[in-house]
Amino acid sequence: MKILMASSEMSSLARTGGLGDVLDALPLALRQAGHEVSVVLPLYRSICENPQLRLKETGVQFSVQVGEKTVEASVVQTVAPTSDKQGTQVFLIRRDEYFDRSGIYGTDGRDYGDNAERFIFFSKAVLELARRMQPAPDVIHVHDWQTALIPVLVREWALPFRTVLTIHNLAYQGSFWPYDFRFTNLPGDYFGAQGVEFFGSLNLLKAGILFADAVTTVSKPYLHEIQTPASGCGLDSVIREHLGKFTGILNGADYAVWNPMTDKLLPQTFSADSLAGKRVCRDALLSEMGLDPQPRGPVIGMVTRLAEQKGFDILLPVLDRLLSDDLRLIILGEGDPAYEAELRYHTLKHRGRLAFRQEFDIKLSHLIEAGSDITLIPSRFEPCGLTAIYSLKYGTLPVARAVGGLTQIVRDYDPVADDGWGFPFQEYQAESFWDAIKRARFQFMDQTTWAELMQRAMEQDFSWKLAAQEYAGLYEKVSA
Repeated sequence: MKILMASSEMSSLARTGGLGDVLDALPLALRQAGHEVSVVLPLYRSICENPQLRLKETGVQFSVQVGEKTVEASVVQTVAPTSDKQGTQVFLIRRDEYFDRSGIYGTDGRDYGDNAERFIFFSKAVLELARRMQPAPDVIHVHDWQTALIPVLVREWALPFRTVLTIHNLAYQGSFWPYDFRFTNLPGDYFGAQGVEFFGSLNLLKAGILFADAVTTVSKPYLHEIQTPASGCGLDSVIREHLGKFTGILNGADYAVWNPMTDKLLPQTFSADSLAGKRVCRDALLSEMGLDPQPRGPVIGMVTRLAEQKGFDILLPVLDRLLSDDLRLIILGEGDPAYEAELRYHTLKHRGRLAFRQEFDIKLSHLIEAGSDITLIPSRFEPCGLTAIYSLKYGTLPVARAVGGLTQIVRDYDPVADDGWGFPFQEYQAESFWDAIKRARFQFMDQTTWAELMQRAMEQDFSWKLAAQEYAGLYEKVSA
């Protein structure tokens, strides 16, 4: 089949989180299964400035109606690097007015005020591109709210495409004030309960749920959770009404990229059968972050967005207790300025034990996964939990909240049954989190058992092969 994926992120080109990782790995897995896959993204400034990418003008240009104005767009082409060396074909929609900016969605912790206009334009441009492709795509697979208007436009414009929408995070819905509806150029009756309106606002994700031929979430547990008022972010009734078109498919990991046996970003590789390289990575990580190499207590890592979703409200209250022990904590990420400021304060307070790096550094993220003993994932909600999948492969055991996809990934260590490899906790409370940390810390003292847990974790298989098969089956189903 020929599949066109539309997204606002792809890690090898532009990334803020797990969405980008999926857009790197899923097209590759589908191509390896024999499908023809290409991706379309906005042409951001960061892509233009990336010296490793070769951008090629396609000569394709078209006009897009955005409200009362006509906007000219052009298409640039590149190849995103992948582990199979062939690369994924990527089309880039160029409109500097919208995308030649320092951030993807905003800067300094604030969204751009014209995000509705920017991504409505992008959605229309994706379809203009799809209409010119020969042969035409069988399926357009759209990701999150930024492209969720595409299924609506396919229906309104009577285009011969089938659409699949993947919800990576229901909390981000593309909800805007009603005045932005004009940018869609849809007939007025679309701004209603059976269209793009939701409680008086323009809601792009809700529109995608209604009009896509199929909808997926990035894990089965998350699909169950978002049907409830507690986790449905206001859309639970819409999801229940359209539940027949939903499927939960757990994300996977590209083990050609995330594999300690072959990872070229590490100072020394290692495997479940030979863990000496992990100790080398541990020492290199502490040196890189300027942390004390002694005592030999656990090194704890977090590679995360600094957002309330990721559990900082229950992490910050336990930091002083955590860092009073003989351990080191390393946090890599950026996001909410308030959390950034709090972490900088604690870095000064606990010099030598806490290091915070406010950026996304792919090489450092691999070193943190490899050099840490424990990873903290105290998420309030977690649609999938890719970080946990990466950590397991590197023998870094997770202390994680049992929520969403994490319940599929992190199995509780049971010393009686000698089963499991992680330390989950149930309640979203600082004390519950602290109890799980203490349990992991206690188990770390028994290095023989800890090594067995590491080896068991590294043997788990969460590759993309199974997920790609499920997506391919879904594409066939909607195209039948």
